[in-house]
Amino acid sequence: MVYRILFVCLGNICRSPSAEAVTRALARDRGTELELDSAGTGRWHVGEPPYGPMQEAARRRGHDLSALRARQVTRADFEAFDLIVAMDAENLDDLRRMAPRDARARLALFTDYAPQTGATAIPDPYYTRDFDGTLDLVETCARGLIAQL
Repeated sequence: MVYRILFVCLGNICRSPSAEAVTRALARDRGTELELDSAGTGRWHVGEPPYGPMQEAARRRGHDLSALRARQVTRADFEAFDLIVAMDAENLDDLRRMAPRDARARLALFTDYAPQTGATAIPDPYYTRDFDGTLDLVETCARGLIAQL
């Protein structure tokens, strides 16, 4: 069985697509087979590629986000995935409200996989403009997540 993980942020144009791409690359490097996707709790950017400055920052680190397109979380995701990983507490609260009673997916914060950082959220670089800082934390959390699988 392949473990299925969905990464979720607000608009699915910065944090969650980066988490998807970084985790995919790290899993591939370790020989860990995963099915990964990303989505947003909001629908503002559905169908759009990740935000340009986020793509550029990721590309400098060897991560290509260009093929990804934003989508919104659906109720079906709670059955289709084993784990749904939120980028911050607000996203996690939204997911808890959306989840069906019999949801199969477990919910978690991405920063739970990197407690050594002291971070409780992945900052949204759309607002902070710190794309590299966000990627630093995403990479650390992704390594922690893969280590726990």
